[in-house]
Amino acid sequence: MHPTFAKRKSRPVQVGNITIGGGAPIVVQSMITEETRNVDACVEQIIALHRAGCEIVRVTTPTFAEAQCLEEIKAKVVEREGAVPLVADVHHQGSPIAVEVAKHVDKVRINPGLFVFRKRVQRTEDYSPDEHKEELVAIEEDLTPVIEACKARNIAMRIGVNHGSLAERMLVTHGDTPEGMVESALEYVRICEKHDFRNIVLSLKASRVPIMLAANRMIAERCDYPLHLGVTEAGDGEYARIKSTTGIGTLLAEGIGDTIRVSLAEDPLNEIPVCYDILQALGLRRTKTEFIACPSCGRTKFDLPSVFRKVKEATGHLAGLDIAVMGCIVNGPGEMADADYGYVGKAGGVIALYRGHEVVKANIPQEQGVEELVKLLKEDGVWVEPTSTKALTELPVR
Repeated sequence: MHPTFAKRKSRPVQVGNITIGGGAPIVVQSMITEETRNVDACVEQIIALHRAGCEIVRVTTPTFAEAQCLEEIKAKVVEREGAVPLVADVHHQGSPIAVEVAKHVDKVRINPGLFVFRKRVQRTEDYSPDEHKEELVAIEEDLTPVIEACKARNIAMRIGVNHGSLAERMLVTHGDTPEGMVESALEYVRICEKHDFRNIVLSLKASRVPIMLAANRMIAERCDYPLHLGVTEAGDGEYARIKSTTGIGTLLAEGIGDTIRVSLAEDPLNEIPVCYDILQALGLRRTKTEFIACPSCGRTKFDLPSVFRKVKEATGHLAGLDIAVMGCIVNGPGEMADADYGYVGKAGGVIALYRGHEVVKANIPQEQGVEELVKLLKEDGVWVEPTSTKALTELPVR
């Protein structure tokens, strides 16, 4: 699988033992849903996510009390699972909480719209230059201790802008727009740079895909910091997956994005396969077999859906292989040209097996097709026995 798009160049930022940006593979993230004070439950969920393939795990810290729980959470995770990069999510009254969590985690996430909290008053008149300056002074005053805390441990900061929580000053000045999201992020970036801090990851998330796309395209042109992609509050079920894939996949196909999260209103474990499916579909990472299958038509010589299901069940663990299941020999061999192996229906209740373009086994009774495919894979030395673990394995992109 060879990506055909140019990747945006971004600076590398280290988060624990994981590198975001700088040419590193796209990083998969998620967030636990347990209450942070419930330490043991948090530890269990963090470990479960990590074993499922989540590379960075985020934990919410809405109060100082939750922030203080992170030391114990981190210690227990390290004892049982080893190094799992943890991110603390900080919102209202952010400075003291962020300074505390910076002692324990690998990245601090702050939200510019909430970090220096201002109660909305439904203001409509423009802010004067003096008022802008006054707010920027207040932001810098609160942000500086966090910057220094991150610098002290050489950890990262995510400046995470949400479209739904822009500060009122941004809404009045820029409107409810992608431009407001970009400026909200860049204000904080400029303060960080003023204090010689550049271990920064940016995210500009929205629940509406067009807003999310526009904001990330803008910020990608204005800085070289790595970008975390996601469609926030996507919901659940099929539509949430389609919505997330449309936003995240579109930007990744344009070369924009260094780390991703699919935000589902479900068990966070359900987010991880969607992330990896997006990356595999774009040729960015390989975590399972890549299947090619025709949609079936009147020429199909067998019950393609059931045969395809059996092939997937037998070979779906062979990360790095491309296997095609085609209904007939009319278009099948041509359309599966990129596949490593092919399973193709023929007239008379038989199938043929291909290695690349070459027919290697012909006139196999359909009921023996899957068995013969597995036998061929074993003969070629590419077969491995399936394991009981659910954790995602991965082969390099070819």
